[in-house]
Amino acid sequence: VQLQACGGGLVQPGGSLRLSCVVSGFTLRPSTIAWFRQAPGKEREGVACRRQGDGSTAYKDSVRGRFTISRDNAKNTVYLQMNNLQPEDTAVYYCAAATGNLIRSSMFGMQYYNYWGQGTLVTVSS
Repeated sequence: VQLQACGGGLVQPGGSLRLSCVVSGFTLRPSTIAWFRQAPGKEREGVACRRQGDGSTAYKDSVRGRFTISRDNAKNTVYLQMNNLQPEDTAVYYCAAATGNLIRSSMFGMQYYNYWGQGTLVTVSS
């Protein structure tokens, strides 16, 4: 199983980026896919999550309304569209996959995710 994240880069405040996570060797259904991020000196935190079984999503409060998680099953790819990026969004972003559909209270629990991508750096700065 491999998860390969890409799409990070340098963007000005207010700008947008779309991250992609290509999943190979793993069937997207049933599963839960999430994006986590880790800023310098901080713990890794869940940002957005999608439960593939019913399409249910969850977002960290600070990104709700700005970030959107989506998937393309045909391409085995999960996306994170990030709009109106702010300096506090600067972090390394990781995609992760869990086998099965996680209940809502577990969707941002790192211990439930079996597979992780290598991370892609997002820097928001003027």
